[in-house]
Amino acid sequence: LQGDIFLSMTLSTVKFDDCVGNQAVVFQSSDPVFGVRTDGSVYAREEGARLDEPVRFKLTASGPHTHAWEAVVQLSLTRIPCFKIQLSSPRAQNQVKTPWGLEKRESREIGAERSKLFKIRSDQDQDISIRYSITGVGADQPPNEVFSIDPELGKMFVTKPLDREHRSSYHLRAHAVDMNGNQVENPIDLYIFVIDMNDNRPEFKNQVYNGSVDEGSRPGTYVMHLSAFDADDNTTANGMVRYRILSQTPHSPIPNMFTINSETGDIVTVAPGLDREKVSQYTIIVQATDMEGNLNFGLSNTATAIITVTDINDNPPMLTSRTFSGEVPENRVDLVVANLTVIDADQPHSPNWNAVYRIISGDPSGHFTIRTDPISNDGMVTVVKPVDFEMNRAFMLTAVVSNQAHLASGIQSSLQSTAGVTISVQDVNEPPYFPTNPKHIRFEEGVPAGTSLTTFSASDPDRLQMQQIIRYLKLSDPADWLSINGTNGQIITTAILDRESVYVKNNIYEATFLAIDNGSPEASGTGTLQISLIDINDNPPALVPRESQICERMNKNVNGVNITAADADTDPNAGPFVFELPNYPTSIRRNWTISRISGDYARLALRYQVYLKPGMYEVPIVVSDSGNPPLSNRSVIKVKVCPCDEHGDCTTLGAVVAAGLGTGAIISILICIIILLCMVLLFVVWIKRREKERQTKQLLIDPEDDVRDNILKYDEEGGGEEDQDYDLSQLQQPDSLDHIISKPPGVRRVDERPIIPESQYPIRPVVPHPGDIGDFIHEGLRAADNDPTAPPYDSLLVFDYEGSGSTAGSVSSLNSSSTGDQDYDYLNDWGPRFKKLADMYGGGAED
Repeated sequence: LQGDIFLSMTLSTVKFDDCVGNQAVVFQSSDPVFGVRTDGSVYAREEGARLDEPVRFKLTASGPHTHAWEAVVQLSLTRIPCFKIQLSSPRAQNQVKTPWGLEKRESREIGAERSKLFKIRSDQDQDISIRYSITGVGADQPPNEVFSIDPELGKMFVTKPLDREHRSSYHLRAHAVDMNGNQVENPIDLYIFVIDMNDNRPEFKNQVYNGSVDEGSRPGTYVMHLSAFDADDNTTANGMVRYRILSQTPHSPIPNMFTINSETGDIVTVAPGLDREKVSQYTIIVQATDMEGNLNFGLSNTATAIITVTDINDNPPMLTSRTFSGEVPENRVDLVVANLTVIDADQPHSPNWNAVYRIISGDPSGHFTIRTDPISNDGMVTVVKPVDFEMNRAFMLTAVVSNQAHLASGIQSSLQSTAGVTISVQDVNEPPYFPTNPKHIRFEEGVPAGTSLTTFSASDPDRLQMQQIIRYLKLSDPADWLSINGTNGQIITTAILDRESVYVKNNIYEATFLAIDNGSPEASGTGTLQISLIDINDNPPALVPRESQICERMNKNVNGVNITAADADTDPNAGPFVFELPNYPTSIRRNWTISRISGDYARLALRYQVYLKPGMYEVPIVVSDSGNPPLSNRSVIKVKVCPCDEHGDCTTLGAVVAAGLGTGAIISILICIIILLCMVLLFVVWIKRREKERQTKQLLIDPEDDVRDNILKYDEEGGGEEDQDYDLSQLQQPDSLDHIISKPPGVRRVDERPIIPESQYPIRPVVPHPGDIGDFIHEGLRAADNDPTAPPYDSLLVFDYEGSGSTAGSVSSLNSSSTGDQDYDYLNDWGPRFKKLADMYGGGAED
């Protein structure tokens, strides 16, 4: 291109990184002809700048987050056969030079219609006819036919509107051939650059932006950021957006509380006076304009910024009064006695608004506390410890209120944050109380009834009221040993006190009494009396165990019974114990001996070379305790003497013998068992025999005279010839059953008899028992119900085959007539079976 460079043409790109995003980085070139934009692109500052020779200059990069950095940039021209055309929409001016020839500078419109760009020509077009063509994206490649060329004249046209935001450059190749298609010139490259026009407005990402700033913020406090995007070239004024604030609502305290950085879009405060309690929210209209903010030529757009003023604790809580008062009944707790009201201008239900109350004086014993109502923020003075009218008739409290959050810097507490609270105590009728509760006394057990133990009296705390009368009642006395004087509270026994009673726990008996005054209303108090009972020796010891066993012959190792005693009393009225054998009967000392093992244990054994028959022996033993005076008890231990094995254990037979049964008794028991078994066996045999006789016993009457009907099974012949209207040959017994047997399983006529064994019906005994009739009927009925060969076979009435012939003659000629006299005398000769019929119909001479 002979070194020609267009104005603002991007020649190269310098890359620089300050590690924080290159914000506000500025490049300065030492060459007056070539400069560097903020994005690092190197461009020509003047029209007609040339690079016939390499150019060197120094480049300095500086910014708020980096030091000045320097570098040397060298530009040199690389020559290639190409066009470089810059087009703008809608108007462009270009000068085109080619190796083939030179065309004049042209001015043209580029719009929706076909517009001429330039003309190319070959130096050989004077001698031969040349045909021109172009190829590449925008010609014969998508998007097709954006550019076209006159094949004869070489004029190049734009046929479609150009949009830099869609495609900013095109690379085409121009060809020149003769009429035969032979290449005349080498193809040349055409670089077409679409020059940006300001055809896009800045666009905000959101129409509404939300930000916040604390009230009381100083001027210059960052609030929020807005940004708009312009689709035009941001290296030109077309895409350089500038911001400004159009309006602020409301105008309090001044119309211009905020400003915006025209280049970055950051909104900051410019004046003091932000107060959430006066203005809690601002609405700002921000305008973004390209062409570096030129309102005459630039395109604009607007967005809304909503700035919320956030609360800080700049308003201390203030009590609505300097004094508050309340009343409290004595001896009451968890009762609200006064209500402290407070006002706070900060945001409700926030830490800057929530009140915290403290009592700083007037309540050294901690009777009261102040709780915060979460809804109203009021302070509720609450009794947490009972107060006594007789001790304090009134309390003068000092309360202070503050917030959960600390006050903002520079804010002082208000004088109204402290108030006095007067609490008056109301006198009520308090119940009597026992000064010593529970009251402990000590007495020996066994004191007789009517003994005065103590006086358990109560006091009335209402000293400032009229003197009240106290009466006493017994509330709890488990053993019913005590009574109380209703006037003075004297405790008197009504029964003997027994330390060993089940109502005494750990040697202490406990009773509860009630003291009631005569106030209005009556009040009562309870008191507990605990009596520690001192043990006396009033329970003799008892021998333990009461039963044992011992070998009939003395064994040096294991022969003997260890015995001890149990005493309900305690030391020193219990052990050690003394065990003795009584003098009477004399056989006791002659056969038995007692040896001491320890203070509480002794051993009972047979004397040496003494042999006792196996059996149960009762050995009396006298046991004495260590009381003063001691108590004795004659107890009897049952000792079972039995034969033992080598280990000293009673054998099984020996245990039986020792139980008191001799050999004769054992034999008698065995004989009784055998006799009982024989009786059971005889009874079973008798039952079987009786059953057999019952089955074989004859009828009470002669079998020939037995006219009772019996159920017999007969085959059914059918309804007779006159009742049938079908071929009787079907009823004949077939000579062969092959046609039935050969049928497939499950397929047969429903009126055929199943070919399976017939069921066995019960046979009537020759000499039936009178009681067997019912059994016989039921067995026959059950057999008939379970007989699959009995009709009906399939719910159809089927008749058995009567055969091919009959030995009896035809009975169809028989007839009967009801007319005339009938002689029934012949029935008398037929035996007892028809005797009843003869009696019914014969009549004899009487008829």
